[in-house]
Amino acid sequence: MKIVFLAALISFLTYTSSFVIGRQVRYNFVPSMAQVELVAEPEGGEELTASSTMEGTRMKKMEEAKGLKSDDGSVYKFWLKSVANADLIKEYKVTILKDAKKKANFPGFRKGQVPPYAMPQITSFAIQESLIKTVEQAVTAYSLKSLPGSDGQVEILEDVQEFTKGYKDGTPLEFTATLNCVFDPEKLPDAVTVDTSAVEENESDDEKAD
Repeated sequence: MKIVFLAALISFLTYTSSFVIGRQVRYNFVPSMAQVELVAEPEGGEELTASSTMEGTRMKKMEEAKGLKSDDGSVYKFWLKSVANADLIKEYKVTILKDAKKKANFPGFRKGQVPPYAMPQITSFAIQESLIKTVEQAVTAYSLKSLPGSDGQVEILEDVQEFTKGYKDGTPLEFTATLNCVFDPEKLPDAVTVDTSAVEENESDDEKAD
Protein backbone atom coordinates (compact mmCIF):
# COMPACT_ATOMS: atom_id res chain seq x y z
CA MET A 1 0.00 0.00 0.00
CA LYS A 2 1.38 3.29 -1.07
CA ILE A 3 0.80 6.13 1.34
CA VAL A 4 1.82 9.73 0.78
CA PHE A 5 1.34 12.36 3.50
CA LEU A 6 1.93 15.92 2.33
CA ALA A 7 2.93 17.89 5.40
CA ALA A 8 3.88 21.51 4.83
CA LEU A 9 5.31 22.33 8.22
CA ILE A 10 6.86 25.59 7.05
CA SER A 11 3.50 27.37 7.05
CA PHE A 12 1.21 26.16 9.85
CA LEU A 13 -1.65 28.51 9.21
CA THR A 14 -2.03 27.74 5.53
CA TYR A 15 -1.57 23.99 5.82
CA THR A 16 -3.94 21.63 4.06
CA SER A 17 -3.56 17.88 4.30
CA SER A 18 -4.45 14.82 2.29
CA PHE A 19 -3.26 11.26 2.17
CA VAL A 20 -3.09 8.67 -0.50
CA ILE A 21 -3.77 4.99 -0.19
CA GLY A 22 -3.95 4.24 -3.86
CA ARG A 23 -5.40 7.70 -4.56
CA GLN A 24 -5.79 11.05 -2.89
CA VAL A 25 -8.48 11.01 -0.24
CA ARG A 26 -11.19 13.60 0.21
CA TYR A 27 -11.79 14.57 3.79
CA ASN A 28 -11.70 17.65 5.93
CA PHE A 29 -9.17 18.23 8.66
CA VAL A 30 -9.69 21.06 11.10
CA PRO A 31 -9.18 21.17 14.87
CA SER A 32 -11.99 19.78 17.20
CA MET A 33 -12.56 16.66 19.36
CA ALA A 34 -14.98 15.90 22.24
CA GLN A 35 -16.86 12.67 21.64
CA VAL A 36 -17.40 12.78 17.90
CA GLU A 37 -20.53 10.93 16.82
CA LEU A 38 -19.71 8.18 14.36
CA VAL A 39 -21.51 7.82 11.05
CA ALA A 40 -24.06 5.00 11.25
CA GLU A 41 -22.84 1.54 10.30
CA PRO A 42 -24.13 0.47 6.88
CA GLU A 43 -26.56 -2.43 6.79
CA GLY A 44 -25.56 -5.77 5.35
CA GLY A 45 -22.07 -6.77 4.38
CA GLU A 46 -19.92 -9.69 5.48
CA GLU A 47 -18.02 -9.40 8.76
CA LEU A 48 -14.35 -10.31 8.32
CA THR A 49 -12.04 -12.00 10.79
CA ALA A 50 -8.64 -10.39 11.29
CA SER A 51 -5.49 -12.45 10.89
CA SER A 52 -3.88 -10.34 13.62
CA THR A 53 -5.55 -8.58 16.55
CA MET A 54 -6.47 -4.90 16.35
CA GLU A 55 -8.33 -3.70 19.42
CA GLY A 56 -11.63 -1.97 18.70
CA THR A 57 -11.45 -2.73 14.98
CA ARG A 58 -14.06 -4.24 12.66
CA MET A 59 -14.05 -4.72 8.91
CA LYS A 60 -16.98 -5.63 6.64
CA LYS A 61 -16.89 -6.57 2.99
CA MET A 62 -19.65 -4.66 1.27
CA GLU A 63 -20.62 -4.66 -2.41
CA GLU A 64 -18.29 -5.27 -5.32
CA ALA A 65 -16.74 -2.03 -6.52
CA LYS A 66 -18.22 -1.11 -9.87
CA GLY A 67 -15.87 -0.51 -12.76
CA LEU A 68 -12.74 -1.51 -10.83
CA LYS A 69 -10.57 -4.47 -11.77
CA SER A 70 -7.43 -6.05 -10.40
CA ASP A 71 -5.19 -8.91 -11.46
CA ASP A 72 -5.37 -10.08 -7.85
CA GLY A 73 -9.10 -10.75 -7.95
CA SER A 74 -12.43 -9.01 -7.44
CA VAL A 75 -12.40 -5.49 -6.02
CA TYR A 76 -14.75 -4.80 -3.12
CA LYS A 77 -15.78 -1.82 -1.07
CA PHE A 78 -15.00 -2.35 2.62
CA TRP A 79 -16.36 -0.62 5.72
CA LEU A 80 -13.91 -0.10 8.56
CA LYS A 81 -14.38 0.88 12.18
CA SER A 82 -11.20 1.35 14.16
CA VAL A 83 -9.40 3.32 16.85
CA ALA A 84 -6.35 5.54 16.47
CA ASN A 85 -4.28 4.65 19.53
CA ALA A 86 -3.50 7.48 21.97
CA ASP A 87 0.17 6.48 22.19
CA LEU A 88 0.43 6.58 18.41
CA ILE A 89 -1.04 10.08 18.30
CA LYS A 90 1.38 11.21 21.01
CA GLU A 91 4.33 9.68 19.15
CA TYR A 92 3.48 11.55 15.96
CA LYS A 93 2.84 14.77 17.87
CA VAL A 94 6.30 14.65 19.45
CA THR A 95 7.95 13.94 16.09
CA ILE A 96 6.02 16.63 14.20
CA LEU A 97 6.66 19.23 16.91
CA LYS A 98 10.37 18.43 16.82
CA ASP A 99 10.45 18.88 13.03
CA ALA A 100 8.37 22.07 13.28
CA LYS A 101 10.82 23.66 15.69
CA LYS A 102 13.61 23.22 13.16
CA LYS A 103 11.72 25.43 10.68
CA ALA A 104 9.68 27.68 12.96
CA ASN A 105 10.31 31.39 12.47
CA PHE A 106 7.28 33.31 13.76
CA PRO A 107 7.28 37.09 14.24
CA GLY A 108 7.60 37.95 17.92
CA PHE A 109 9.01 34.55 18.83
CA ARG A 110 12.53 33.23 18.92
CA LYS A 111 13.64 31.23 15.92
CA GLY A 112 12.81 27.59 16.55
CA GLN A 113 9.99 28.40 18.97
CA VAL A 114 6.46 27.24 18.09
CA PRO A 115 3.86 29.71 19.44
CA PRO A 116 0.85 28.42 21.43
CA TYR A 117 -1.59 29.38 18.69
CA ALA A 118 0.13 26.95 16.29
CA MET A 119 -0.20 23.95 18.62
CA PRO A 120 -3.73 22.99 17.45
CA GLN A 121 -2.25 22.57 13.97
CA ILE A 122 0.48 20.32 15.36
CA THR A 123 -2.20 18.21 17.05
CA SER A 124 -4.18 18.09 13.82
CA PHE A 125 -1.17 16.82 11.88
CA ALA A 126 -0.54 14.13 14.51
CA ILE A 127 -4.16 12.93 14.35
CA GLN A 128 -4.06 12.82 10.56
CA GLU A 129 -0.88 10.74 10.56
CA SER A 130 -2.38 8.40 13.15
CA LEU A 131 -5.53 7.81 11.11
CA ILE A 132 -3.39 7.05 8.07
CA LYS A 133 -1.29 4.55 9.99
CA THR A 134 -4.33 2.90 11.56
CA VAL A 135 -6.01 2.37 8.18
CA GLU A 136 -2.78 0.89 6.84
CA GLN A 137 -2.57 -1.49 9.81
CA ALA A 138 -6.20 -2.57 9.33
CA VAL A 139 -5.65 -3.38 5.66
CA THR A 140 -2.76 -5.62 6.67
CA ALA A 141 -4.59 -7.17 9.65
CA TYR A 142 -7.50 -8.25 7.46
CA SER A 143 -5.29 -9.69 4.69
CA LEU A 144 -6.33 -7.05 2.18
CA LYS A 145 -4.40 -5.24 -0.50
CA SER A 146 -4.99 -1.69 -1.67
CA LEU A 147 -5.26 -0.80 -5.33
CA PRO A 148 -2.66 1.21 -7.23
CA GLY A 149 -3.26 4.61 -8.74
CA SER A 150 -6.65 6.28 -8.73
CA ASP A 151 -8.57 3.05 -8.06
CA GLY A 152 -7.50 2.81 -4.44
CA GLN A 153 -9.91 5.09 -2.64
CA VAL A 154 -10.23 5.61 1.11
CA GLU A 155 -12.63 8.00 2.81
CA ILE A 156 -12.83 8.91 6.48
CA LEU A 157 -16.57 9.16 7.13
CA GLU A 158 -16.51 11.52 10.12
CA ASP A 159 -15.77 15.23 9.97
CA VAL A 160 -12.18 14.99 11.13
CA GLN A 161 -12.22 18.67 12.06
CA GLU A 162 -14.20 17.62 15.11
CA PHE A 163 -11.49 15.23 16.26
CA THR A 164 -8.94 17.95 16.94
CA LYS A 165 -11.14 20.56 18.60
CA GLY A 166 -10.37 20.36 22.27
CA TYR A 167 -8.41 17.14 21.83
CA LYS A 168 -6.80 16.01 25.08
CA ASP A 169 -3.53 14.11 25.01
CA GLY A 170 -3.92 10.45 25.93
CA THR A 171 -7.33 10.11 24.26
CA PRO A 172 -7.81 7.43 21.57
CA LEU A 173 -9.94 8.37 18.59
CA GLU A 174 -12.61 6.04 17.17
CA PHE A 175 -13.46 6.54 13.49
CA THR A 176 -15.03 4.82 10.50
CA ALA A 177 -13.97 4.71 6.86
CA THR A 178 -14.70 3.07 3.52
CA LEU A 179 -12.02 1.78 1.18
CA ASN A 180 -11.64 -0.17 -2.04
CA CYS A 181 -9.39 -3.24 -1.76
CA VAL A 182 -8.85 -6.79 -2.92
CA PHE A 183 -8.02 -9.81 -0.80
CA ASP A 184 -4.25 -10.21 -0.78
CA PRO A 185 -3.58 -13.43 -2.73
CA GLU A 186 -0.29 -13.92 -0.87
CA LYS A 187 -2.09 -14.06 2.47
CA LEU A 188 -5.05 -16.24 1.50
CA PRO A 189 -5.03 -19.88 2.69
CA ASP A 190 -3.51 -22.31 0.20
CA ALA A 191 -6.03 -23.92 -2.11
CA VAL A 192 -7.24 -27.30 -0.92
CA THR A 193 -6.18 -30.13 -3.22
CA VAL A 194 -7.99 -33.43 -3.34
CA ASP A 195 -6.04 -36.67 -3.73
CA THR A 196 -7.95 -38.52 -6.45
CA SER A 197 -5.59 -41.49 -6.73
CA ALA A 198 -7.46 -43.54 -4.13
CA VAL A 199 -10.78 -42.81 -5.82
CA GLU A 200 -9.43 -43.81 -9.24
CA GLU A 201 -7.95 -47.00 -7.78
CA ASN A 202 -11.27 -48.00 -6.23
CA GLU A 203 -13.08 -47.32 -9.51
CA SER A 204 -10.54 -49.53 -11.32
CA ASP A 205 -11.09 -52.37 -8.83
CA ASP A 206 -14.85 -52.08 -9.27
CA GLU A 207 -14.50 -52.37 -13.05
CA LYS A 208 -12.33 -55.49 -12.68
CA ALA A 209 -14.88 -57.04 -10.37
CA ASP A 210 -17.59 -56.47 -12.95
